[in-house]
Amino acid sequence: MTAAEDRYDATPYLPGRGGLAALREAAAGCHGCPLHRAATQTVFGAGGTSARLLLVGEQPGDQEDRKGHPFVGPAGGVLNRALEEAGIDPDDTYVTNAVKHFKFTQSGPGKRRIHKAPDLREMRACRPWLAAELRLVDPDVVVALGATAGKALLGPSFRVTRDRGVALPLPPLDGHGDEEGEGVVVATLHPSAVLRADDEEQARAYAGLVADLRVAGRLLG
Repeated sequence: MTAAEDRYDATPYLPGRGGLAALREAAAGCHGCPLHRAATQTVFGAGGTSARLLLVGEQPGDQEDRKGHPFVGPAGGVLNRALEEAGIDPDDTYVTNAVKHFKFTQSGPGKRRIHKAPDLREMRACRPWLAAELRLVDPDVVVALGATAGKALLGPSFRVTRDRGVALPLPPLDGHGDEEGEGVVVATLHPSAVLRADDEEQARAYAGLVADLRVAGRLLG
């Protein structure tokens, strides 16, 4: 492990100036934690630079890691469908993840890569990228998709089942968030949770995702 990885902090890799394009280019070389070693590439956020709605997921999945774009796998399909049902155009949003590299386990070469949730150190290491995205996009509403995103935005006490579907204040992230306390977060489950649900629960989980996104849509006005 290098000294930079050992610090678990992406801050030294952030560019001193520039917009999202400069941020994305800098993130491609981030070694702020060990996750970059096994991942194919950094998967940075995507979408409109002036999007009023910014959605935060957990981390890239297998397909996102290979293609280099967030939410292009099955969970992304669920998310786009849910956004449309909630009256939100997916093209008018910015999507990103709390952690920018794919964390996985693999039993051997050529075997399927199995998602593994990032830990708190990895979330903290990647937080400067998320804070910079929030600052540059400056959305009116942020949606936290799942527990990891909620904890990255709201702190380790966040619980999806308790905190979902309501407007919550967005605290500053390492001094880079909304210093005036005017940001709003709406939490919901991650769309991958819909895919993992059994047949009886899947429709209910999807309806809950749509309902929470409608809360975010109403906040946009």
